[in-house]
Amino acid sequence: MNDLMIITTICAFLLTISFIFWRPHVNEAIPASIGAALVFLSGSVSFADLGKITETIGGAAVTIIATIVMAIVLESFGFFYWAAELLTRTARGSGIRLFWLTNLFCFLMTLFVNNDGSILITTPILLLLLKNMRLKNHQKIPYLLSGALIATASSAPIGVSNIVNLIALKIVHMDLYMHTAMMFVPATLGLVLLALLLFAIFYRTLPKKLPPMAGWSLTPGSHPLKQEIPQERRNRFMFNILIFVFCVRISLFVASYFHFSVAATAVIGSALLLGWRWFHLKISPADMLKKTPWYILIFAFSMYVIIYGLNNIGLTEWLIGLLKPIISGSLLHASLLMGGLLSVLSNLFNNHPALMVGTLTLMNTGLDPLTLKIAYLASVIGSDIGSLLLPIGTLATLMWMHIVRKGGVQISWGQYVKVTIIVIPITVIFTLVVLSYWVSWIF
Repeated sequence: MNDLMIITTICAFLLTISFIFWRPHVNEAIPASIGAALVFLSGSVSFADLGKITETIGGAAVTIIATIVMAIVLESFGFFYWAAELLTRTARGSGIRLFWLTNLFCFLMTLFVNNDGSILITTPILLLLLKNMRLKNHQKIPYLLSGALIATASSAPIGVSNIVNLIALKIVHMDLYMHTAMMFVPATLGLVLLALLLFAIFYRTLPKKLPPMAGWSLTPGSHPLKQEIPQERRNRFMFNILIFVFCVRISLFVASYFHFSVAATAVIGSALLLGWRWFHLKISPADMLKKTPWYILIFAFSMYVIIYGLNNIGLTEWLIGLLKPIISGSLLHASLLMGGLLSVLSNLFNNHPALMVGTLTLMNTGLDPLTLKIAYLASVIGSDIGSLLLPIGTLATLMWMHIVRKGGVQISWGQYVKVTIIVIPITVIFTLVVLSYWVSWIF
């Protein structure tokens, strides 16, 4: 191993991350693929390594793409506009009730789609909804910011809502069912605490009374399920779609429990939904070739190549020497240390590479199976929730900042951090402590 290889690999990593932070609206697959090419040319990643990487991320990438296809189909049904109208009507003029409904909506969208997809879907709808309500800039921020934090953090309870979680699951040889059994309760309790803290901070800013809905509608006239369709029939159709998607999501966990391919199950579910749309709306599945964000596959593969290069030049060996004596002490130590470390790394380098580095490190520490699982799950909490301290911690938050500014709502880094500096550390520490006790009690 020569100095040029080490320098090139480290520089490729730093330049890739810097460019993603500097230009979040540029397709992140472009800098990632250039960085991966530099790492490969440096010699720190071999052809054999590329084969291992493809095997590791293949299933996760296919699962996420299949899930996004389902989201695109739902959008063509007009589901998200219908859901936004439903939550606005359910709020019945109360700004407080709308706050809780907004957070519930964002939580469910992440569970049904994934965190990045949830941000891309819910943020434009919330911007349109709040604009039509004629709320002032400072009144819009509680709904938009809390929705973004809840949507992104909601990828922690189930591994299938985040591509990097799925890749990490493959590395630690843990199935989706076991991940959810260990993680769902602690992470969901953490989300409840996060929502309560956000409510306490924003309570005075939230409008107690919302303007009447009369005279405006969220539903665009261009989609196939137009407003002229009777509300009852439209509601019944949407609930049927929702039940189908819920069944597909449940089937992923059933497949994992019986060791059937999760990726294949996700593809079958998406194909059935595409067929249903073709039958009902006469829209050919061919539009998926254009609408599906295939660049996610390139981004995931490229980032893993870069991280694998860092692993091969000795980064994980250094981390192992640093971490092993501390996390071997107890489950609580393992949880707090790994969760805290991944929170810091995620806010410095983004949560995608941070979780990959953390997971590769854990696999070589020689920990007993239960401590390894606790340390891994704590890493997920750090990368999914702890990463929200700064806007640069996750790709989803960077995209959210860009969408919000484009939508005419001014929110500075200072306003963002003023909220997260209070809510995120408390939520992360609480969730990590609950995780260690929950897993000790159950397993």
